[in-house]
Amino acid sequence: MPTLLLVDGSSYLFRAFHAMPDLRNAAGEPTGAVYGVLNMLRRLDADVQADYRACVFDAKGKTFRDEWFPEYKSHRPPMPEDLAVQIAPLHEAIVARGWPLLMVDGVEADDVIGTLARQASAAGMDVVISTGDKDLTQLVDERVRWVNTMSNEVLDPAGVEEKFGVPPERIIDYLALVGDTVDNIPGVEKCGPKTAVKWLTQFGSLDEIVAHADEIGGKVGENLRKHLDFLPLGRKLVTVATDLDLGVGPADLAPREQDRDKLIDLFSHLEFKTWLREVQSGDNPKAVEAAAGEDPPADPASHRSGGYDTVLTRDALDAWIARLEAAPIAAFDTETTSLDPMAATLVGLSFAVPDGGAAYVPVAHTYAGAPEQLGIDAVLAALKPWLESDRYKKVGQNLKYDMHVLANYDVTLGGIADDTLLASYVIESDKSHDMDSLARRHLGLETIPYTAICGKGAKQIGFNEVALEQASEYAAEDADITLRLQQCFEKQLAREERLRALYKEVELPAMAVLFEMERNGVLIDDFLLAQHSQELGRRMAELETEAHKLAGQPFNLNSPKQLGEILFGKLELPVVKKTATGQPSTDEEVLQKLAEDYPLPKCLLDYRGLAKLKNTYADKLPLMVNPKTGRVHTSFSQAVAVTGRLASSDPNLQNIPIRTEEGRRIRAAFIAPKGHRIVSADYSQIELRIMAHLSGDKRLLQAFAEGEDVHRATAAEIFGVTPLEVDKEQRRYAKVINFGLIYGMSAHGLAKNLGIERSAAASYIDRYFARYPGVADYMARTRAEAADKGYVETVFGRRLHLPDIHARQAGRRQAAERAAINAPMQGTAADLIKKAMIAVSAWLKQEQLKSKLILQVHDELVLEVPDAELATVREQLPRLMAGVAKLDVPLVAEVGDGVNWDEAH
Repeated sequence: MPTLLLVDGSSYLFRAFHAMPDLRNAAGEPTGAVYGVLNMLRRLDADVQADYRACVFDAKGKTFRDEWFPEYKSHRPPMPEDLAVQIAPLHEAIVARGWPLLMVDGVEADDVIGTLARQASAAGMDVVISTGDKDLTQLVDERVRWVNTMSNEVLDPAGVEEKFGVPPERIIDYLALVGDTVDNIPGVEKCGPKTAVKWLTQFGSLDEIVAHADEIGGKVGENLRKHLDFLPLGRKLVTVATDLDLGVGPADLAPREQDRDKLIDLFSHLEFKTWLREVQSGDNPKAVEAAAGEDPPADPASHRSGGYDTVLTRDALDAWIARLEAAPIAAFDTETTSLDPMAATLVGLSFAVPDGGAAYVPVAHTYAGAPEQLGIDAVLAALKPWLESDRYKKVGQNLKYDMHVLANYDVTLGGIADDTLLASYVIESDKSHDMDSLARRHLGLETIPYTAICGKGAKQIGFNEVALEQASEYAAEDADITLRLQQCFEKQLAREERLRALYKEVELPAMAVLFEMERNGVLIDDFLLAQHSQELGRRMAELETEAHKLAGQPFNLNSPKQLGEILFGKLELPVVKKTATGQPSTDEEVLQKLAEDYPLPKCLLDYRGLAKLKNTYADKLPLMVNPKTGRVHTSFSQAVAVTGRLASSDPNLQNIPIRTEEGRRIRAAFIAPKGHRIVSADYSQIELRIMAHLSGDKRLLQAFAEGEDVHRATAAEIFGVTPLEVDKEQRRYAKVINFGLIYGMSAHGLAKNLGIERSAAASYIDRYFARYPGVADYMARTRAEAADKGYVETVFGRRLHLPDIHARQAGRRQAAERAAINAPMQGTAADLIKKAMIAVSAWLKQEQLKSKLILQVHDELVLEVPDAELATVREQLPRLMAGVAKLDVPLVAEVGDGVNWDEAH
């Protein structure tokens, strides 16, 4: 069916004005609202394939609602001048982009949208209404969808009911009851959304609520009866008109050709550089003329590139250093030759200061014809006092990388005030935190992508080969955007004290410790790994022979196609699930399910496990030794896992299995140098302790306070025996239950895990909750909190967002509920180990010890300790780790040491 897209321009205009930063062109004219609305329209162009479309705005002057109710919108202040002056250029740009623009005298945008939506729906069209106005959800039906482009929310009839608690046809009644403060329409006093939904659910409609008003008790019932006379008018005011004579219909709203000349004029004046480049990229004569008219600057020493400086002489560099020293804060970024921070060399540095200035200092662009540049040594020598001083405050995006790059040149970055990557992560952990996404989301700006100047794939060039004009605009823009983001996040964090504390006291200090750990690296025994690789290879060959025997023929174990033919064709095993192309899946989950009943899938799983160890660790780790340090340097990412846990990569040291002999032998290859020991310290039963703290369950708190074996205590409670009578099997059951319930395990899951009947598993869970009622209360409380807020929190205030908590699909919603229960425990554990890492690092420095942190894996810290310091470190580590927080249960850390990681753990 053809689709009509209707945009509530008035709604987006005000929202963009208040959401966007104070963007202005060189003439000082405000441009933020224009940019925000146009950016929204660009997204709609990409997301909605519309045959007809219109952007609808309120016309000036009064409407029929003002005649019905003189107080309608009367409390609204006059439109800010900075917004008023943006309306004309915005309208011009919308029309130039080929969008029909509608304003109907005496009629609000809502009523124009409502009338066109009903006309289109009656004509067999699908309709998309793009707005942030909840009032328009009353129009939603099987053909009409409501879309909020700013929050990516899409509502169909079921979605409206899920969001508001009532279906679209009851939204008018709902609004009449709760009122509309934006439009100055009073509702029933003290009748909020919950009460309105309750009444409408109970009585069915506003008319029935009025008919039964005498039956509603309490103060709110009294308020309802006082409001009865106004309710008919209130309902009339919130009802969107759908039957107006507009003089235009859906069929008149076909998109038009873009007026590129007009867009070039507008984007040039407004200084929307990225969009201007897009428009100019065609064959339009005016575009070519405009591009050709950009004369090269007269002064090559410090010229403007896209509004930014390119620094090519010592005088220009000294002038910029003076600006940096005078600035209260400055953004800093590096451009390099590699993503590997330990191997990266500098190509250039960029800076930005709050007055809007930004600059790029190239040092190693080597393409043919490149201008002469200041050398790396001269630039770093001049900048080193500013870079290393704590007096000068600096902000960056992923500063840990820049710290490594500078450290490659013996420069220690000081004065770190903010990192926009980490600030974004603390504020919105479930979103992406790359600069392009942050600029788009928080500033409404499209930044220059790296691929736009360096290309993609095999044709990609190094940054040192990029022409200075392009490189300067790209690099200086990064610093400029970083500073703008810092100012944006600083305001947000100022309003959220717990998040600000988490950011300032945990994430920022942890970044510095992680930098040290990455720099320290870890020593490996490549001879031991080579031996292990050979043994793994032999064992894999044996498993391959066994697999061929079980299959009755040879086949390639690494070919999903051949494997599928064997499993589901020849052996006729049951198909567990299918791939996107409709073929039976052979992934890990499928093989694990089939391995419960069939030998070949079990053999294949064993083969894959050994292959992963061989390829990922035994063969690869020796190749990852840094030739300068002789060590392996993993990279720790803070802004990946929504729970706050760190992610390890290149190599990933968090996924080495420790329950198998083969996995432990990989860990055994992580060794201490001569005269040192590897020390491992990890929190004991940390998530259970956090569960006890969060739930406040008296029996669980008592068990930890008295130092009991919690699994034995749980077994005693469940099986009705004394702790001394608990046998090994009963303790194993209790351990599975303790940890399983933390992860939201159901009776079915528990039964499968323990190999027992579902009814028996359900009985164990019932007995568990009967003995630990505080845990059951915590779970119910947490589910309700997650449903209400959309997130849960750790003990230290980290927010763990749950986008699927209101999903219509039961499986996704239940998974989100399970995550809601576990996330505060996993997240609090992540916060604790970061706090421990910070405390241990500070203690090592304070005591001037030579021991150093080298790894952090889940709840474990790994150190490299000289023999002379071993006793001190072993004694102090548990105290330091236990003292980072005061919970309702004691924190306990267990310490081990050895010549290698496996022996220490």
